[in-house]
Amino acid sequence: MATIKESVRTRFAPSPTGFLHIGGLRTALYSYAFAKSQAGKFILRIEDTDRRRFVAGSTEKIYQILKIFGLDWDEGPFIQSERVAAGLYRKYAESLLQAGHAYYCFHPSETKEEIESHHQQKQIVLRDTCRDLSAAAAAARIKAGEKPAVRLRLPDNQPVKYFDFVKNKEISWNSDYLDEVMLLKSDGFPTYHLAVVVDDHLMQVSHILRGHEWLSSTPIHLLLWQYLGFEPPKIGHLTAILDPEGGKLSKRKHNVSCEQFLAAGYLPEALLNFVMLLGWAPKDNRELFSLSEFVANFQKGSLQTANPVFDQKKLNWFNGQYIRQQTDDQLFKLLKPFAPEGLSEDLIRETLPLVKERLTKLSDYREMVEFLVNDFNLEAELLVQKSGGEKSLVKKQIEEAIEQLQQISDWNHENIEKVLRRLVEKNNWHLGKLFMGLRIALTGKTITPPLFESMVLLGKTKVIRRLKGADSAI
Repeated sequence: MATIKESVRTRFAPSPTGFLHIGGLRTALYSYAFAKSQAGKFILRIEDTDRRRFVAGSTEKIYQILKIFGLDWDEGPFIQSERVAAGLYRKYAESLLQAGHAYYCFHPSETKEEIESHHQQKQIVLRDTCRDLSAAAAAARIKAGEKPAVRLRLPDNQPVKYFDFVKNKEISWNSDYLDEVMLLKSDGFPTYHLAVVVDDHLMQVSHILRGHEWLSSTPIHLLLWQYLGFEPPKIGHLTAILDPEGGKLSKRKHNVSCEQFLAAGYLPEALLNFVMLLGWAPKDNRELFSLSEFVANFQKGSLQTANPVFDQKKLNWFNGQYIRQQTDDQLFKLLKPFAPEGLSEDLIRETLPLVKERLTKLSDYREMVEFLVNDFNLEAELLVQKSGGEKSLVKKQIEEAIEQLQQISDWNHENIEKVLRRLVEKNNWHLGKLFMGLRIALTGKTITPPLFESMVLLGKTKVIRRLKGADSAI
């Protein structure tokens, strides 16, 4: 990736319409790294002019999530709805009207559902009939009390093109096939198209990094920059993040919000590291990067043009790596909110070395250690099956284990292991099957922390009680 010598100013401009999508986090991260890697500025702008889609509390959530991931902004946050009151966007809309690059539209705005219905029926109209109204006719309707919107007026058969610095190629359109979009709604609020162009200019944004889904709006913005006499920023469209089952990553199929991943016990550092590699490649095969290391290496790597696949297994691998980097004190604080009710702080600390190498995400902890505080319904068939399939043999093994374990006076790992291994040697039993049977009898699960350590934490009384219960259930 070539170094940009001019002053670099990037922005992240989310809409507060709900949760922050993983794709939004990637856009913010790449915009941040692009600026910071060149001693530039990273700007935060909240694009909240679509009041129908506004979700209360979303703006504050955006601030919170960005701070959790360490993506601190240098300027802002700028709130577009607050800038509306000053008449900022109307001023530019009126200048477009005066220059003949826009016209008044008196048709009521369509809902999202109506627009989608027209598209499904292939009823796409790119030119509004209001464009043919004379200035006098429009003025008369306004004087009569009608409140018009303002639409962009497009030229006929004009090429619109730019060079995409991420795709590394020129992209072009013909104006005949572009929609004359709304610029200013009848309530005075700007649409995305007008607001983004005006604000990118006023905030001196030099480079725009955004998702591929915004490519279709680019020719409109290019024309607006031209008509308003603005120098357009350099624009790069990032790849689409693909669902492993096909198509674009979607909330209809999977968790895709940052909040959901954090709530499930993914560490911010791990999630951010995973997102780093969804469209950016370092020169070597290195995979683990802190945020500061990513910034330092960003210009040395390259933004990819092939769409990455959201690999859940890879995310789990990253999370496991970062969990194992935690100190015991750090891991204790992280796991405490995920601990089952009734598990004491002392027990949490004692489980740390047992689960640290086994955890994929923090939320796994509850299920992994719940047997320490909660009884369970034993699946006798599972116990017999995993222990070799012979009910009489399994029953004999459990009964002899109870007899021998009851004789242990000093209940510790060494003595428990010694007794059980002696039983295996004496009876020529299969060690793995015996231990699996005991694991299921004591925990109800086939995958748990190490058996002997689990028995120590359970305590002698609870171990004997559960083994007797298993014996009765077979």
